[in-house]
Amino acid sequence: MAGGWATDDAVNQQIEVSTEEALARMRLRNRTGGESLAECADCGEPIPEARRRAQPGVTLCVACQSEADRLRRPSGGMNRRASKDSLLK
Repeated sequence: MAGGWATDDAVNQQIEVSTEEALARMRLRNRTGGESLAECADCGEPIPEARRRAQPGVTLCVACQSEADRLRRPSGGMNRRASKDSLLK
């Protein structure tokens, strides 16, 4: 039960908005488009046709992209849940 002016599902609505905003930022960041490479820019292995059709503008094979994603540091973002740890920073 929510108190004050908030509706009962206000928290769920906030989570949905946060998720949609994060997805929109990700789509903008990953928007490359254009011609896909036939061979990986890092290792030179062929990039499968299905991957090139699914992700226009792809330049890395699955293995190299997975490694690049693993090494990329995620952004902190805003903690809207106000956990104790975030309040101590």
